[in-house]
Amino acid sequence: MIGKRNHWMLVLSASAIFMITMGVRQSLGLFISPLNTATGLGIVTVSFALAMGQFAWDVAQPLFGALLDRAGTIRIIVVGALMMAVGLAATPFMSSGFGLAMMLGILTAAGAGAGSFSVLLGCAAQRLPAERRSFASGFINAGGSFGQFVFAPLSQAVIAAFGWMTALWTLAAACLATIPLAFKLGDEPKTVPVAGAPQEISLQEQIRIAFKDRSYWCLHAGFFTCGFHISFLVTHLPGEVGLCGLPAAVSAGALAIIGIANVAGSLSVGWLAQRHRMKTLLFYVYGARAVAIACYLAAPKTALTLYVFGAALGVTWLATAPPTAGLVGKLFGARHLATLFGLTLLSHQVGGFFGAWLGGIAVDRTGTYQWMWYADIALASAAALVNLPIREAQPQMAFAS
Repeated sequence: MIGKRNHWMLVLSASAIFMITMGVRQSLGLFISPLNTATGLGIVTVSFALAMGQFAWDVAQPLFGALLDRAGTIRIIVVGALMMAVGLAATPFMSSGFGLAMMLGILTAAGAGAGSFSVLLGCAAQRLPAERRSFASGFINAGGSFGQFVFAPLSQAVIAAFGWMTALWTLAAACLATIPLAFKLGDEPKTVPVAGAPQEISLQEQIRIAFKDRSYWCLHAGFFTCGFHISFLVTHLPGEVGLCGLPAAVSAGALAIIGIANVAGSLSVGWLAQRHRMKTLLFYVYGARAVAIACYLAAPKTALTLYVFGAALGVTWLATAPPTAGLVGKLFGARHLATLFGLTLLSHQVGGFFGAWLGGIAVDRTGTYQWMWYADIALASAAALVNLPIREAQPQMAFAS
């Protein structure tokens, strides 16, 4: 554990790293139209590349989480920053769907996975006392939301002023700023076995225990839905704005509002998770999303409607992450939290893949996103209900917490 005086330095640095990696990722939907126009590959191909990014982002997280002890936090963040920078910088030179998927989809997204919530939370959980983890997770998560508030309008402004290629190169340069921040996190000293001390459970054994737990699968199911509609919205909200006959600046403004609203949402849920049952918080968060989408469909499609919708949705946007991570830690301890939570994020991003990809198919074939909105409502309602059977127990391996 680190001293109290270093607590805020760790949390602030982790939050700043997540602000950059998440802010960059959540702004990429703004590049769909410019990429489609410049390459002529079609919206389905561009959407598929971003959908691959949703999947690659989370596949990388449990892998980097498993390497956390061996490689150390600093090396993981640095490698991720370089991957993101190279992927974004090379994207303008890609003229095929394969190249676009490799650079913007796989390389950029996997690099972002190294500076993701699960890796950063795993780093923080190993260094902070148990009573500080819920608020720390909410604070780190709020950094990602603030990143969306910063990078969405910034990206749109650079696109409008200097073009989409310069905007991607600007984002690539921003990713390199995570490198000096990584050194503020430090590396956890390697554990030296002590004779007579209880043996820590292996990662393989902990994964086996988790996969036999019904509550763990309920978290996976809820997170799949979360990934589906977040990915759909962040990828295709600019397209929805265009179909409503509104300027592109409205989509950037709505994404920024979603981000800043979720700062409050993430901090609030992180604080509430210390005092209330986390599965109940998840029920209300997912239920609120279903209500917000239904209200949006019934409202007139104006700029004000999009902004209000963004604010309502933003309160719950990434607010599912702190209680989900908290429940994983509560069930299984903090020792392998980065990997176990990373695996739930794998389900999140499988949903994200389908949300981004099917959104492109829907608008290509029907000229509207109407059926995607209906799917969003149904899945959010199901996610609210699937969290209720979760048991909130003490960690199975108390010495690992």
